[in-house]
Amino acid sequence: MAAGGYPEPVERLIECLERMPGIGRRTATRLAFHLLKAPPDETAALASAIGEVNSRIGCCECCWQLTDVQPCRICADQTRDGSCVLVVEQPRDLMSIEATGLHRGVYHVLTGRLDPLGGVGPDDLTIAGLVDRVDDPDRNAGRATIEEVILGLSPTLEGDTTAHYISEAMSTRNVRVTRLARGLPSGSSLEFATPAMLADAILGRAPRE
Repeated sequence: MAAGGYPEPVERLIECLERMPGIGRRTATRLAFHLLKAPPDETAALASAIGEVNSRIGCCECCWQLTDVQPCRICADQTRDGSCVLVVEQPRDLMSIEATGLHRGVYHVLTGRLDPLGGVGPDDLTIAGLVDRVDDPDRNAGRATIEEVILGLSPTLEGDTTAHYISEAMSTRNVRVTRLARGLPSGSSLEFATPAMLADAILGRAPRE
């Protein structure tokens, strides 16, 4: 028996589940007991899905979206406008915007946002990759010359800091920089915006000041 009173395999499972974001000891224990009572094929399917994610999913070599092919399906889609790149913080933000069906350009995923107090600097994000795409069309989706960079970052202090940094990097380049309209609630994350809010933000985007 483990120190927590459960058999060691159960305790290990609880500890693994507890490491997941937003999962405390009580929830981890409840999930562990659900898995214990689940049919073997259900737990086997879960284990297989986790293993497949680790072995098959990576980042797009162009936009840094999660993908199982290179480049990702959006970057490879010849009907998309490669001259217009919408910059987001995380893959989930991309999927939220993509669900509106209003952005027919491509994307660039930063994999985070600048947070000096949290130790997150420009080198921890994919800003350099974005600059490379602007400077070299061969690095961009469809080898298109980028004409517009849309800043689709969360309206938070860290998001605004990141937007300002990218705007400065683009200021010496022949590219138009816009931002999503401030129909998005200030201080919130983009992932929590409704499709209608995101649609208004895309259609009402304005030049970056």
